[in-house]
Amino acid sequence: MSENQSPPEQELSHAGSVVDKAIEYMMGQNLSELAIASALLGGAVGLLTRALPDDVVVQILHNAIESIESGEMSSAKGQDHAGEA
Repeated sequence: MSENQSPPEQELSHAGSVVDKAIEYMMGQNLSELAIASALLGGAVGLLTRALPDDVVVQILHNAIESIESGEMSSAKGQDHAGEA
């Protein structure tokens, strides 16, 4: 993390690191990738709906869908995508 990053970027980087560690832990517990991803997605959507109006959450989800449909997410398979959607 660069010292020049603004606080929101630092927070996103930190949160992404925590999520990465949580994923590593769950993989070590032999949970399936589908179970892990579904739990993380459900938790993220739940948190977003508590913090943002529904129309904003829907737009975020549309952006994520567009990223998938455009191939943006699959073109970087195996890379960390935390915080990108």
